[in-house]
Amino acid sequence: MSFRIAPSLLSANFAKLGEEVANVIASGADWIHFDVMDNHYVPNLTIGPLVCEAIRPCTTAPIDVHLMVKPVDRIVPDFAKAGADIITFHPEGSEHVDRSLGLIRDSGCKAGLVFNPATPLTWMDHVMDKLDVVLLMSVNPGYGGQSFIPGTLDKLREARAKIDAYTARTGRQILLEIDGGVKVDNIAEIARAGADTFVAGSAVFGAGRDADPHRYDSVLASLRSALAGV
Repeated sequence: MSFRIAPSLLSANFAKLGEEVANVIASGADWIHFDVMDNHYVPNLTIGPLVCEAIRPCTTAPIDVHLMVKPVDRIVPDFAKAGADIITFHPEGSEHVDRSLGLIRDSGCKAGLVFNPATPLTWMDHVMDKLDVVLLMSVNPGYGGQSFIPGTLDKLREARAKIDAYTARTGRQILLEIDGGVKVDNIAEIARAGADTFVAGSAVFGAGRDADPHRYDSVLASLRSALAGV
């Protein structure tokens, strides 16, 4: 299994966002995770399509937009136009999940569903043909720096079983992403439970605020080393 590491900009230095994006990708990250919060669906307010458009020239790496907003559909085309490669959303944020997934894909992006710790995976069952990514939250959404919820490991195993069964029937691959509390000391256990894509915010960007463009090399190498043993 191949693994992807997606540092979350929620923990980056917003005063130097373009540099942060370029440096973390140069240090070995695969994706940029872009958290969008609306102070409505979640109790925080972050960044929108204009920021996505601003960082798009800073990297050719995929930009993974995680919409923590309600409603979803109105803002999807704006992020697609701004340069998003992947757009995921919470089923609670959409009145018509199948339609929202179709809108994302029709806008030229890969589409995915995000599951909060207490959201059942049954939302997946009737839309597998439109899913490119399934993202499990291992914290409650809204803030960075939270601790991993251990019960997410069982949920990961359940999601992995659903995805593997679907892939065996159809040949289509669906990525299984995890977001929240991912660190060097638990990433291998999370991978063994079935995740192949890892959002890491404070674990990566907390490595330092100095001017050294290579300051993220060590933590990303450590995350890769931990995954190498899986």
